[in-house]
Amino acid sequence: MGLLALVYSVVAYALFFAAFLYLIVFVGGGVTGFAGAPKTLDWGPSPLSDAPAALVNICLLALFGLQHSIMARDSFKRATGKIIPKTVERSTYVLATVGALALLYVFWRPMPQVVWSVPPGVWSGVLTALFYAGFGLVLVTTFLINHFELFGLQQGWLRYRNKELPTPVFRTPSLYRYVRHPLYLGFIIAFWATPHMTVGHLLFAAVWTIYIFIAIGYEERDLIAVFGEKYRDYMAKTPMILPFGRRR
Repeated sequence: MGLLALVYSVVAYALFFAAFLYLIVFVGGGVTGFAGAPKTLDWGPSPLSDAPAALVNICLLALFGLQHSIMARDSFKRATGKIIPKTVERSTYVLATVGALALLYVFWRPMPQVVWSVPPGVWSGVLTALFYAGFGLVLVTTFLINHFELFGLQQGWLRYRNKELPTPVFRTPSLYRYVRHPLYLGFIIAFWATPHMTVGHLLFAAVWTIYIFIAIGYEERDLIAVFGEKYRDYMAKTPMILPFGRRR
């Protein structure tokens, strides 16, 4: 079973990493240089071409949000504990996320009407740089908080070695001293920074941003349950998203 858990975690990680890389192309479109990508926010076919575009896209984003939030809750983990061993719990979550992203990529209906378009030049370059910086911040942040544990590889490896999972330890490395959620900040920057904003892209960025703030509420409630006053003190001293302003 140890080898099976390890293989499962590696496969789930590989699929997720591929889906994450495609998310950069999917959101960036022509900005990324992959203008021939089969599907992005702004072009490509959808099997639901007869359905209202806004309704389809909102439902796809809601499906991703529900999967991401429900499976992260302790109540869900307790309910499925007899079916999904703890050692592959995170890998199963990652695999389900891949499925939700795949549905988003396949069924998304582009809404290409232009909201703003910045001509080539300094400001276009700044927005493009921010786009890549946002996704770069997401990737860097995962390593600050243990990239391999976050995506299930550590759990699979420990199961293979017949070792116990470590007890969670509260840490605030590097960027976490300045904001509580630098990973979410990276996504917000990446989704909004574009020299060519369409109606579909605007809908995607707006709904995902709303979801992020909802998810933060649930996530911080879980962190308080695990770390107690340590996390409450951290909330009191450290801003949520931006490194200034109100702390809580």
